[in-house]
Amino acid sequence: MNVKENVLEGLRSIKGNLLRTVLTALIISLGITSLVGILTAIDGIQSSVDNSFSGLGANSFDIRNRPAMQVRREGQKEKRFKNIDYRQAIHYKSLFSTKGKVSLKTNVNFNAIAKFASKKTNPNTRVLGIDENFMELKGYKVGAGRNFSPNEQLNAINVCILGVDVIDQLYEKESPIGSEIIVSGIKLKVIGVLEKKGNMMGGGDDRVVVVPLETGRKMAVGRNLTFDITTSSAKINNLDDFMEEARGAMRKVRMDPIGMEDSFSIDRSDSMAKSFESITGSLRIGGFVIGFITLLGAAIALMNIMMVSVSERTREIGIRKSLGATPGRILQQFLIEAIVICLLGGIGGIMFAIPIGNLIAQAISSGSASFIIPWLWMTTGIIICILVGLFSGIYPAFKASKMDPVEALRYE
Repeated sequence: MNVKENVLEGLRSIKGNLLRTVLTALIISLGITSLVGILTAIDGIQSSVDNSFSGLGANSFDIRNRPAMQVRREGQKEKRFKNIDYRQAIHYKSLFSTKGKVSLKTNVNFNAIAKFASKKTNPNTRVLGIDENFMELKGYKVGAGRNFSPNEQLNAINVCILGVDVIDQLYEKESPIGSEIIVSGIKLKVIGVLEKKGNMMGGGDDRVVVVPLETGRKMAVGRNLTFDITTSSAKINNLDDFMEEARGAMRKVRMDPIGMEDSFSIDRSDSMAKSFESITGSLRIGGFVIGFITLLGAAIALMNIMMVSVSERTREIGIRKSLGATPGRILQQFLIEAIVICLLGGIGGIMFAIPIGNLIAQAISSGSASFIIPWLWMTTGIIICILVGLFSGIYPAFKASKMDPVEALRYE
C-alpha cells in the first residue's frame, strides 16, 4: 500500500465517521482560527500605524513642550517648564528654515463645537492652527477643495478645512465647500476637506477643524497657546546629528542655561511607530501562546479520537496484516489519517481567520488598516496542523502497528 492509497484510505475512514471527524476538525479549526486570526489582526493594526506615519518622512522630528508633571520625592519640588510660545516657535523657524522645512502647529481648542445651519458637532472637535508646511510634513492631504493660500496664512482670513468626521456630523448630501460654519463664535468659510486619516485612538485625526495659524491665534485671543514644531530635511543622512543641531538652536531660543536639562522634548516622528512595533512583537507572542493552548486541547481530543478509531478497527488491522501489510504501512496509514483531519480543520480555520482578523484590525484602527493576507501565518498554521497530526496520531498509530494479527482477527 503506497502513500496515495493510504491517503485515500484515510479519507474513506473519515467519510465513514463523518460526524466524529467534523467535530474533531472543528476543534482544530477553532485553534487555527484563534492563532492565525489574532496574528492577522495584529499585522493589520501594525499596517494602520505604518500608514499613519508613512507620510511623515524618515528625516523628521518633533519639538514639543516637556511634560510639566513630575513625581515629587523626598520633599523635591515639582519642576515645571514654560510652554513653547509663538515668539519662540517663529524664532526657531527663522533659524532653521534654510536647513530644512519647519512646520508650526497649535491646538486652539480640544473640545470645540462646530455649527452649520441647525446641526452641530459633539463637543470633542479639535481646532488646529497650522502653517504652510504642516500638511506636507504630517501626512495630511486635501481630498476636495484646496489648501490655504499664502494670503490667508498671512492675514488671518477666516477660512477652514474640515476632517471627514466633522463633515459627517454637519452635512448630509450637500457639499461643504463654500459653506460657512461657526466655531467658538467665529464664522469660518469651508475651502477644503481632508482625506480620511484614521487614528489608533478612535479617529481623532479626522475630528478636526483646521485653520491658518494666524487665524487660530485670533480665535484664541486672551489665551496663551503652546506650539508644536516639526522639522524635516530630505538631504540629511544622519538624522541624529541634525537633531542635535536643532536641539542646540532650540536651547538658544529658550535660553536654557549651560549644563541644565532641556526645557523641551525632541523626538523622531516615527518613534511612536517604532514603539508600537515592539509592542506588537509582544502581542504576537501572546497570540501565539493562546493559539497554542487551544491547539494543544485539540491535539489531545484528536489523540482520543484516534485511540477509539484504532480500537474499532482492530479486525481491519488484523486483515490488512494477514494480507501482507507491514507495521510501517499500518503506522503510516493512521498517521496520514490524523494529519488529514488536522489539515481539513486547519484549512477551515484559516478561511475563518483571515476575515475575522481583518475585521478586528479595522474595528480597532477605525477603518484605516490595510486588508492583510497573512501568507506567513497561513503557512505557519498549515505546518502546525501537520505537527499536531503527528503528535496526536503517533501513539495510536504505533499501537495499531504493533498489534498481533492473530489476536486482532479474533477481536469482536
